[in-house]
Amino acid sequence: MSGHGPAAGQKETRYAVPFAVLGIVSNGDVLTSVRYLPPGTAPVAPLDRVAERACREIDRYLADPGYLFTVPYRLDGTPFQRRVWHEIECLRGVSYQLKTNTYGEIAARLRSSARAVGGACGANPVPLIVPCHRVLAAGGRLGGFMGGREDFPLTVKRWLLRHEGLLAAAD
Repeated sequence: MSGHGPAAGQKETRYAVPFAVLGIVSNGDVLTSVRYLPPGTAPVAPLDRVAERACREIDRYLADPGYLFTVPYRLDGTPFQRRVWHEIECLRGVSYQLKTNTYGEIAARLRSSARAVGGACGANPVPLIVPCHRVLAAGGRLGGFMGGREDFPLTVKRWLLRHEGLLAAAD
């Protein structure tokens, strides 16, 4: 599962979407975590205004895959991870255009390695909002997702990329 679970004393909103249940955590001011939980995980209603706003914006994304999230969020990570996430945030907002990049392309821009970029993507605390699912392996292969290559994570990545028109139905 991606993202980080709730910290001590925090509660998690669980919002069912077509491809998973999203575990959404906020501190009341900003979104701090989004996790992809397996379908069938029991939903939990939004617990504060930020989680409620995130759910509304997720609905907008589901209706329009080009929707740009505006819910406030916080990215906690190492300086390198934050550089990778910033790169992906910049790609997200480029002229309302949905596109993919490879781990290697991002690594070249950051003078790093594709493996390090993959690690940073796997540590993204707010996937979907910062769309690391749009980062692919060389040659357009899906690569890993959510820290692994198991069926559920790759099913989520495929669903998101198909929804955004970035992956053919046959892939």
